[in-house]
Amino acid sequence: MKTLYEATTQAVGGREGKVHSENSPIDFNLSVPKSMGGNGGDGANPEQLFGAAYAACFGGAIQSVAKNEGIDINNEELSITAIIGFCKDDDGFFLEATLDCYIPGVDLKTGEDLVEKAHKVCPFSKATRDNITVNLNLLLDE
Repeated sequence: MKTLYEATTQAVGGREGKVHSENSPIDFNLSVPKSMGGNGGDGANPEQLFGAAYAACFGGAIQSVAKNEGIDINNEELSITAIIGFCKDDDGFFLEATLDCYIPGVDLKTGEDLVEKAHKVCPFSKATRDNITVNLNLLLDE
């Protein structure tokens, strides 16, 4: 295994604290949403950060698969919307994720194929596989 890049990020104060990453613009406060018993302040929360990271990584995976298969996609309009659920059941808390994938200019079969293959190679998908429910949706133009 060869490590290509490492990111170092620190959280201080838990869900109502602050996060900071070395050599990056990540340096901001965290807030707990009101629906989770917090004050709903203007800080980010771990689910938003995870969703942003997963969406960006999954988009990169789609781009990589498309490039490797010679499929021309519009990288500037490719979008992934991640909806991260913070859930609770009798065993405690858990996450769930839905990825809404918009790949303009591809037909249904090509789009579904790209999304499925991206899910196999995306590092975030690999990290969550068999750990959380991930729903994949392909959004189409009308």
